[in-house]
Amino acid sequence: MNYLVAVLPDRIKAEEAYSALEKEGLPTNQVDILGQGYKSADEYGLINPNLQAKKGAKRLSIWLIPFGFIAGYAFNVLTGIEIFPIGSFGNHIFGGILGGAAGALGAYLVGGGVGLTVGSGDALPYRNRLNEGKYLIVVKGTEELTRQATRILRQFEPENLQGYVEPTGVA
Repeated sequence: MNYLVAVLPDRIKAEEAYSALEKEGLPTNQVDILGQGYKSADEYGLINPNLQAKKGAKRLSIWLIPFGFIAGYAFNVLTGIEIFPIGSFGNHIFGGILGGAAGALGAYLVGGGVGLTVGSGDALPYRNRLNEGKYLIVVKGTEELTRQATRILRQFEPENLQGYVEPTGVA
């Protein structure tokens, strides 16, 4: 599936562009307008970067918390540091808990940061444009359809006109 995304400055231009696409015979079920009064980014399915950050942090914490616990436990066993006067086994467990907490912090900072900056792809700039009051026209379909839409949308001098090809999953 191919996608074409055009960023237009206001509602009037977006509606004019949509009408032009309709007049040229593009199927209206393959053309969407995103913006105030039309579909929102969430309704259309643009990836929310905050959700991607949470997923990244959760995915990383599956490995880092147990690894941090084991590393903290082992560090306390090897160094013999007495954190509290609760016996050596209690100190080893407490060292493991501190290591697990460090692993959780690392998962939150690294996994969340990467999810926030990388995980959303181009969705974040498009969400920002929608928040600025701009409108998006999204055309999805075959390569020929998106090429035809590109030709039509260029007449409206969009701020940005970007095509995407959805990966097919075949390696």
